[in-house]
Amino acid sequence: MFVTMNRIPVRPEYAEQFEEAFRQRARLVDRMPGFIRNLVLRPKNPGDPYVVMTLWESEEAFRAWTESPAFKEGHARSGTLPKEAFLGPNRLEAFEVVLDSEGRDG
Repeated sequence: MFVTMNRIPVRPEYAEQFEEAFRQRARLVDRMPGFIRNLVLRPKNPGDPYVVMTLWESEEAFRAWTESPAFKEGHARSGTLPKEAFLGPNRLEAFEVVLDSEGRDG
C-alpha cells in the first residue's frame, strides 16, 4: 500500500471554508483505479497544518492519478480559497506501508 500526506497550513479564520471545500469536492479521485481512501485530518493544536491523506494500492496507481485529466480537473475546482487562507506552502509526503494492523487485536 502507498500513502500520501499533504500537510496544508490553513489560517484559523479559513478553517471552516477549507473543510467545506473538501466536503463539496468533485470526488473524481474516488473512481480512480487503485484508490482506497481519503482522509482530511483537522489539527488539534493551533498552528499545526491540516493533513490530507490518501491511501492507494500502489505508488503506480497514485502516479496515474496525478497524471490524469481528472487530477487536473479536481485540483482546478479546489482553488476556491484565496492565497491569504494559507499560512505557507503545502508539503507532500509519500510513504510505503510496511505494517498494517487494521482489524487485528492488540
